[in-house]
Amino acid sequence: MKNIVIIGASPRAGGNSDLLCKEFERGALESGNNVKTIFLEEKEIHFCKACYACFKSGECIIEDDVEQILNDIQWADVLVIATPTYFLTMNAKLKTLIDRFLPRWQNLSGHEIYLIITGHDSKSGLKLVATELTSIFENLGNRISGIIWGERVWQKGEVKNSKAMAEAYNAGRNV
Repeated sequence: MKNIVIIGASPRAGGNSDLLCKEFERGALESGNNVKTIFLEEKEIHFCKACYACFKSGECIIEDDVEQILNDIQWADVLVIATPTYFLTMNAKLKTLIDRFLPRWQNLSGHEIYLIITGHDSKSGLKLVATELTSIFENLGNRISGIIWGERVWQKGEVKNSKAMAEAYNAGRNV
């Protein structure tokens, strides 16, 4: 049994990224894992101010939901990061969260990471997001265990008819 945290970055509730998160969650729960799913759209996340107060205290001075998200990430054995692709890169709210890793970056290692990347492009148009996220999480000392490509999906729900749904479920089931 593993502790799994799924972070969905889509601003569109019930959108393609969210649907893939739910499929991963369903598979992981059926296998007896502990799962916590966090949808960033429901969270208050402010921009890093680059004040570096965290260098002295080890804590961020901004009071929002990031502290709890970082606690959840540290609890996890497996971290699933899901984002739609906007202009060839990750969703802005996900990038804002990642920027806020600063107070705890040294404690965010040792995870199996699964990436879920959706967008209207084919895999070649989504690859930059995978490269960015792989670089970030590997630099933190994690291992990318899989990437689920929600290719050629744009309108809400289009992913339901794609192979990515089965891939998300199976990844969760076999984590």
